[in-house]
Amino acid sequence: MRALVLALALLALAVGCGGDGDDAGSPDTTGETTECESVEAPNAREETREAPTEPLAAGTTYALVFDTSCGSFTVTLDQQLAPQTAPSLVALAESGYFDDTIFPRVVPDFVIQGGDPTQTGAGGPGYQTVDPPPDDARYTKGVVAMAKAQTEPAGTSGSQFFVVTGASAAVLTPDYAIVGEVTEGLDTVDRIAALGVTDGPPSQTVLVRSVTVSES
Repeated sequence: MRALVLALALLALAVGCGGDGDDAGSPDTTGETTECESVEAPNAREETREAPTEPLAAGTTYALVFDTSCGSFTVTLDQQLAPQTAPSLVALAESGYFDDTIFPRVVPDFVIQGGDPTQTGAGGPGYQTVDPPPDDARYTKGVVAMAKAQTEPAGTSGSQFFVVTGASAAVLTPDYAIVGEVTEGLDTVDRIAALGVTDGPPSQTVLVRSVTVSES
């Protein structure tokens, strides 16, 4: 399975922090969503893609904008750290690969993980990229990296990504390709993270409605 390797079983992270699966989203005075909407899980699907062959344009900043049932957040990609994986994520997003998927893994004080249309933890686009992280890589809150199997070389990536949400990710060794960081909407990430119960699905479905690409 292309799931994160969890040293020390995530220190037995069983301290769940709350989400009520029956609560609908509600706006605050600015119109922003303050809770996660109650949604149905989309149908699981098997999809593959062709690996992109062209690099991203030099001098252009690419970002992925996630529209979720808990709000939106933006991941700005790092072409220097992920010259192979960043173009892959852009191509997957532009093809709709991430649309109507879920976060099947939300671990308290650790990560939220998505990017698998099969919803099994074993899905992928049918190809892999490799961007080994630097030896001094640190997985701090807001960092976005790629999940891989324990047996795969450092920096191997398919489509499954994770967003670091807490200090427990400090146990991770520099094996996971770092592709960028959350530059907007960290409050949305926190709302998703608050639905974590243990190392597994969140207390309610978190739907990724779409992922769009922004260039600047």
